[in-house]
Amino acid sequence: MHYRLDLIGGLAGDMFSAAMLDLHPEWLTPLRDDLAAAKLGTRITVAAHPHSDDVLAGTRFEIIEPDATDGTDPHHHRHWRDIREMLNTSSLSEAVRTHAIGIFELLADAEASVHGKDVDDVAFHEVGNWDSIGDIVSAAWMIDRASADSWSCSSIPAGNGRVASAHGSLPLPAPATALLLRGCPLHDDGVEGERVTPTGAAILRYLAPSFGARPTATLDQIGTGFGTKRFAEFSNIARVSTYIPHVSPDIESITVCEFEVDDQTAEDLAVALDNLRMAPGVLDVVQMPVFAKKGRISTHVRLLIEPGRSESVIEMCLNETTTIGVRSHEAERRTLPRSLHEVTTPSGAVTVKTV
Repeated sequence: MHYRLDLIGGLAGDMFSAAMLDLHPEWLTPLRDDLAAAKLGTRITVAAHPHSDDVLAGTRFEIIEPDATDGTDPHHHRHWRDIREMLNTSSLSEAVRTHAIGIFELLADAEASVHGKDVDDVAFHEVGNWDSIGDIVSAAWMIDRASADSWSCSSIPAGNGRVASAHGSLPLPAPATALLLRGCPLHDDGVEGERVTPTGAAILRYLAPSFGARPTATLDQIGTGFGTKRFAEFSNIARVSTYIPHVSPDIESITVCEFEVDDQTAEDLAVALDNLRMAPGVLDVVQMPVFAKKGRISTHVRLLIEPGRSESVIEMCLNETTTIGVRSHEAERRTLPRSLHEVTTPSGAVTVKTV
């Protein structure tokens, strides 16, 4: 399955989770159960609410503010080394821990670079709040549950103006966000405000999506996640779509050998062609009636042979049949994936080819 992100309003951690839960509402209960049992220092509770901005309908995602059991304020900043230890010692699955730590590591590296600090000394302010921790762990959980074969993304809205932070007023995209978005295609749609948060940028960077046009595939499902802001120009949404890739035929090179026979009995030729079918490297043998010179009815024979095996097969054609010449050329063959399996019938087991 291929997952596609369209960032109409932008992307934040809650918007990613909202879109994924709008796409997969059945995930909410197991996500809530896993987070509640995760032993992250507090009981993180999540909720998903149907939401409409009077233009579009979708889902809003919410981390319900916990009462921290680690003796800290829910809005207290936390060092990366402490968050990493908390995740490593949690009861989250190994895959979810790996995804969550991977996203946080990208954030920590960006913050360390921006502020000129050692990465272990980075203190998260907004991202260190429980709601942001919950957003990232929830995103990691859903990335694991999706098990996507690939991700792609639209161009990213850069945003305009400035944003208030624990470090004062910062230009948009915020410095850490800008570092995380290096190499990604951005566009300026002229709308003021922050469009991609550091958490959203870290999730994007971790997914490492391809950018550009939608895939050539079958559109399956669509999920719409709302952010907290409202824009006059358009709905503040991130959209996640799933695509089922088209089955691509396997392409391979083969050798095609052909010849005609007009002076060999049908019985003898049948034995010869059965022997050729069993020869190493022969993929297929077919025969068809043709008219040869002087109106004589003859048999046209065509063989498909694996590359590099044609010499021995051509010699066999000359030995097994009465032809005095064989033509051969290289060709390209496209085949659908196929498999052989046994099916039990009232008459016994039968080998069936499935394509």
